Amino acid sequence: MNQKPENATTIFILGLLGILLCQILGIIAWVQGNTYLQKCRTMGVEPESTAIAGRILGIISTILLIASITVGIFMGVISGLTNH
Repeated sequence: MNQKPENATTIFILGLLGILLCQILGIIAWVQGNTYLQKCRTMGVEPESTAIAGRILGIISTILLIASITVGIFMGVISGLTNH
């Protein structure tokens, strides 16, 4: 029986922390999740559900980060236009 890569729990924790505390951790979870899935494909094993969930949380966290940066820029532009 083939062994699976070992960092599935780490990916999940990073994804969860990305949602709850620091969205930048979501980017790390997404990248590590992609690497994990690639290793599983190479090894011919089924990926663990915790790694898949962590990767999805990382994607959601990254989208939230992009949305918050976009809103911040938009609010800054609006604020700059109304002060002149």
